[in-house]
Amino acid sequence: MKNPIDLADKLALFSEHWSPKVVARLNDYEIKLVKIKGEFVWHDHADTDELFLVLEGRLTIQLRDPGERSVTLGPGQLYVVPRGVEHRPVAEGDVAAMLIEPAGTVNTGATGGDLTAAYDDSLIDPAGGDG
Repeated sequence: MKNPIDLADKLALFSEHWSPKVVARLNDYEIKLVKIKGEFVWHDHADTDELFLVLEGRLTIQLRDPGERSVTLGPGQLYVVPRGVEHRPVAEGDVAAMLIEPAGTVNTGATGGDLTAAYDDSLIDPAGGDG
């Protein structure tokens, strides 16, 4: 990487919700930015944990683990959903978040459906930074 990545600049480049964009790679992991609004689908990731870091707004992650509960995050807060735990992100307003997960992780897990995002690494600067 030659230049730092400005997350606000990258977030300004897209408007669609539930469509994570890869902005960097770290070993076998991808750093993704996503805009969230409304309710996502219940899903899990059988083989990996998933990190959510809220940059803007308030995000609730509903969990179907023993005791069904919810975790609410504000800006600067993160939560790691353990592998295999069924979860559903929900945002009443607009939320911007960073995800860290292994390369190739599908946003809806094996659940699939209309909210399954196509792989998108268009925000990675081929010159090795954010330009």
